[in-house]
Amino acid sequence: QASTASKRHSTMSSQGDLTRVVVALDWTPNGNHLGFYVAKDAGLYHAAGLDVRLICPSDPGFSPESSAYVAAPDTDGNDGTSPYVTPCSKVAAGDAHFGINSPEGVVGWNTAPGRPALKAVAALINNRNSSAIVTLASSGRSRPKDLDGCRYASYAARFEGRIVQKMIQHDGGTGEYEEATPPMLGIWNTLLEGKADATWIFLQWEGVEAKLRGVDLNIFNVCDYGMPYAYAPCLVAHPDWLAANPDVAKRFMAATAEGYKRAAANPLAAADTLVRLAVTENNGYAVDPALAQGSAEYLAEHFIDKSTGAWGRMEEDVWTRYIAWLWEAGLLTTGMQSRHPDGGKSFSLDDMRAGRAGEKIPLDSVPKVFTNDYLPN
Repeated sequence: QASTASKRHSTMSSQGDLTRVVVALDWTPNGNHLGFYVAKDAGLYHAAGLDVRLICPSDPGFSPESSAYVAAPDTDGNDGTSPYVTPCSKVAAGDAHFGINSPEGVVGWNTAPGRPALKAVAALINNRNSSAIVTLASSGRSRPKDLDGCRYASYAARFEGRIVQKMIQHDGGTGEYEEATPPMLGIWNTLLEGKADATWIFLQWEGVEAKLRGVDLNIFNVCDYGMPYAYAPCLVAHPDWLAANPDVAKRFMAATAEGYKRAAANPLAAADTLVRLAVTENNGYAVDPALAQGSAEYLAEHFIDKSTGAWGRMEEDVWTRYIAWLWEAGLLTTGMQSRHPDGGKSFSLDDMRAGRAGEKIPLDSVPKVFTNDYLPN
């Protein structure tokens, strides 16, 4: 199956005179994705000779059997559930050409034996501190150390629970808490419904929604508690596909960069575009217009590097410091999360927070996880 995926990375399908490019979004259509929708609506991809398809986890068929890699053994379907396919697993399998992931997810793909070392090719947002751990203001949990003993709604990612633990400990807590794993697209609602005490959100989406709903939050920005966080979210691609299709990758990235610049320059029009295109592009998905507008206005100040006017470019020092922090904090280990841990290569989320997470990975063995080579100059 993996060999089939490898072959698919060396070829491109064409739709008439256009080259098909599939982008796997990390969530239902939202503000982080504005540039893609603007570029598509404005005809920028078409002008670049591309037929771009934007797919998201709520789309029927997002998790086809053809995907060779699931998110983690945690959700491998061995317990009777369907395998949970991520944007990156679709890229790894050759079902998508680009996908969206977190910086810790990027590191995970570059330190997981037997999996392709997917590379970050752009930072969607220039502001690295726009995601946060949050609680309801009414909970009284007003700082990270107050999360001791709480129920945290987790995405069940390899490093996530231990990052949250380090933030709690940095603030003086013990880092002992319950890590629950509700269905991904419902995680935010578990906090609003009182089924969880805390979770990780984007301020430009769930944070905006909370304000629209009159819900006050306690916000613990990720860079404010000892962690030099990297770029969230990132656009990633398979290195084999990039090497085989550099011209296609560069045309796609140039059109996307222009889409994000236009979204920053005219956020209200970008919000309208997101609402309209999500319906046709994502199986009738309805984006709340007020939420789209609020998110677009927030992000207008955060998409573009003000010092250079560029979108997407990443600094090597940012990635170096983040990966070094993961290593120094003892998080950069070989263990993979699983509901069926073997105690050798795979571990439960509870095991991993308790320090049972495999061997420490040598820092100098981590490959370069990003490239700016496909971005416009």
